[in-house]
Formats: sequence, structure tokens, C-alpha cells
Amino acid sequence: MFSESERLALFPVARKLRFFSHAAVAAFPAPVADAMSAHIRESCEGPQEFSQTLRDIKAMRSLCAQFIGAEADEIALLGPTSLGLSLFANGIPWEAGDEILCYAGDYPANVYPWLELRRRGVVVTMLQPQSPGELTPKLVEAALTPRTRLVALASCHFFTGYRIDVSGIGRLLHARGVLFSVDAIQTLGAFPMDVEHVDFLSADAHKWMLGPCAIGIVYVKRNHHDFCRPTLLGAWNVHSPNFIAQPELRFVHGAQRYEPGVLNIVGCYGMNAAIELFMRFGQDAIAARILALKHHLVAALLTKGYAITGPAEGPTASGITTFRHPTKSATELYGTLEKAGISCSLRHDPQGRDYLRFSPHFYNTEAELDYALELL
Repeated sequence: MFSESERLALFPVARKLRFFSHAAVAAFPAPVADAMSAHIRESCEGPQEFSQTLRDIKAMRSLCAQFIGAEADEIALLGPTSLGLSLFANGIPWEAGDEILCYAGDYPANVYPWLELRRRGVVVTMLQPQSPGELTPKLVEAALTPRTRLVALASCHFFTGYRIDVSGIGRLLHARGVLFSVDAIQTLGAFPMDVEHVDFLSADAHKWMLGPCAIGIVYVKRNHHDFCRPTLLGAWNVHSPNFIAQPELRFVHGAQRYEPGVLNIVGCYGMNAAIELFMRFGQDAIAARILALKHHLVAALLTKGYAITGPAEGPTASGITTFRHPTKSATELYGTLEKAGISCSLRHDPQGRDYLRFSPHFYNTEAELDYALELL
């Protein structure tokens, strides 16, 4: 994919660390840092927001749309992920007795916005998979009732790495007239995404997208723009001619209606540069490389006596590999790895047991993994 010198130039973090923490908060590739730095420098020498900035933002919407198979007017440039999910939850006109299906074992950002709707009389039903994160079309179908209005799932479980069949579940739900909301932060940038069968999507850029925090892609299907009412209001998303407030609210065209005010412009430039990088290498090639690294890692871990949590291979496998040893403390191992310049994550299950989580990206190498495996 690239030479070692090109790899180190594009991903400077690899000069200092073996970085396997992309399911947490990623380090910037050089083009992302350069794009953000360039705008910061321009903002030091002139205004932060000017006509070229507005043209760039318009182009960014188009690039984000291309990245997920959407249209430009279906994209809002907002983060974090929980902000988009909360906009969906709060903007839909719920009626008492409406039902939502979600998963209590998901990352809290994709649980709390839906639980809060109980105060409005919405019935929130939690899916009960046989294994953590194993949310299949069959499981979802069995839980649907005539009152189900929306299903809210993560594209990949943050702990087990189980990657759901987004298109399969989406087709199933749309055939039943049920809405589908996706928290895509654990796959966007690692695996291809197509929102044809998705109604709402939110994903911050700071994980697999290799971008900055507090900026991301919020997608609302065009025919839901009037249905899902904006709940954050300001001069950017409500018509305010000459910056004069009007007696009636009239939202601007497209998904910009979900952006109430000044955007995280520096973050927008960073995320745009990250997506350009993914477009350059191709999402299919990136996904294949991530799965090849996972295969290498899992095989070695199993020979060393570690137990893998979640899918090790197949269509539900992802870049996340969570594991523990029957006798060794994951917390102590984490400290050892950290001291050796290896960045990974320490995670715990609901019973309080500690695990290591590795999440290498496409630019990582087998040699980097082998170094960590020797310590393990």
C-alpha cells in the first residue's frame, strides 16, 4: 500500500508508538494536521470565516455524502456522535406508546438519548442477544411489534467488535415501515458504509476516521427533514435575513437545518483531509488490510493462551479485538504495554473483569503487532 518511509511520513505517530487504539481516540495523520494547521494560520492572518471557507464547507458536505452514499443536502457537519443521536431522539414527533428497540450493552452515547424518551411515554425495549453485541437481523425481527417506530443500533459493538449487517437490518425495517438510526463511529473509516437503508446516522471523526474530536458526519435522509424537527436553533439554521430574528421559524434547506450556529471549522478541515485520505487508498482495500491484521493478531493470541471476546473472523468481524488471559491481569499487562510505547485500551465487562482491546488501522504493520505480542 505504501513504503515504510511513506507510512511514517503519512502517520507520524508510528515513529514514536505502536498505536493500536483507533477504537478510542486516534492520532492524526499528517495531512489532517496540515489541513487544520493551515486554517489556523490563515485565521491568525485574517478572519476565521470568509467566503472561501463557506465554499469549502459546501464541498465538504459533498465529500462526506460521497463517503457514505448520501446526497450533500442530507449531511450536517456536527459532532460528537451523541449530539447527532440526541438530535434524532429529540426531533422525532413521538406519541405515547411508540416503541424503540435498542441495546443496553451499547456505548452509552447510543443508549441514553433513547432512554430519556421514556419521560415522553415512549416504550424503550432492549434487545437481548445471546452474546454481547451480537445483534442479528433475526434477533431484531423477532423483537419488532406493531408499535415499533424506530430501531437504534451501533454499526459495531465497541467492546466485542461485533459488526452488524447494516443493510440487511435496514431492508428488514424499511419493509415494515420502521425507522433505522445508526451510530457508525466504530466502522466509519474502517469499513465501507452505504446509507441506502438507513434513516439517521451519526459518527464523530476521532476514531477510525482518523480525524479530530467534536466534528463528524450527521446524516438525515432527505424525506425526514420536515419530520425530524431541529431542536438546536440559531441564525445558521433558521432564516434570519440581515441577522434579524423573524416572528416565525423557517428552517433553511437541507440538513444544515440541524446546525444551529458557527461550525467547528478547524475540525471540518481536518475531517475533510481524513476522508480524502480514505478515498485515495479505497475503503475496500482499507477494510481488507484491517481484517488481515486482525487475523494475524488473533492467531498469535490464541497460541499464547488468550481468550478472544467477539468474532475472530467472518462478516461480523471488525478491527476491534478484545481479549484476556485466564491467569494474567489485563490491567498489569496494559501498564507493561504502555511503558513499552504501545497504545491500546483497557476495558471492563459488566462483571468488572478487565480486558485488553487492540484496534489497529490499515497503516499498522504485522511487525508492530509482533512487538506487542512478544511482551504479552
